[in-house]
Amino acid sequence: MKSSTCCIAVCALLVMMLTGCRREMFVQPRSNPLGENNNYSDGAASRPLPPHAVPNDQTNLEEVFDTGLIGTNPIAEFPYPITRTVLERGKQRFEIACIPCHGRTGEGDGIVVQRGFPAPPSYGIPRLREMPVGHFVNVMARGYGVMFPQAERVTPDDRWAIAAYIRALQLSQAAPLAVVPEADKSQLTSTP
Repeated sequence: MKSSTCCIAVCALLVMMLTGCRREMFVQPRSNPLGENNNYSDGAASRPLPPHAVPNDQTNLEEVFDTGLIGTNPIAEFPYPITRTVLERGKQRFEIACIPCHGRTGEGDGIVVQRGFPAPPSYGIPRLREMPVGHFVNVMARGYGVMFPQAERVTPDDRWAIAAYIRALQLSQAAPLAVVPEADKSQLTSTP
């Protein structure tokens, strides 16, 4: 009996000793953020920000470019100048990714619609003509209604190029005859 009591006491002593080990993990040297620190030549504990650092409380610019939104608001302007090259890329990507549902002119009369898929609205309707360009990028990235998200199929750069081409389609469908060059007016046919 005496040996078991002694054994229990030794085990209890070992357990208490083990729980007290490694206190240096809790008591480490540290500096107060705006306090002094003799380890640096300027004597300040806080270090200056590295060049091009982005504060973590600002909007994630990559997400803004990917989704076309700042918070929940669509971006109104393109993030870069729209050139002929961008429009040509947008047209190419539109013909690959968008024509099956939206049709060549964006009227919502693509081949899958002709086979029974619900028709998307025409890009020419007033609601979509007034939408900020970020709306189209966001719809491509996240989907809308019966449209599936295209983020895995269409890169962010291509989303913006397609949005530029959509704007060009919208402008071309509502352009007045006065803005058409004289050389091209002969190619237009008037409808009664």
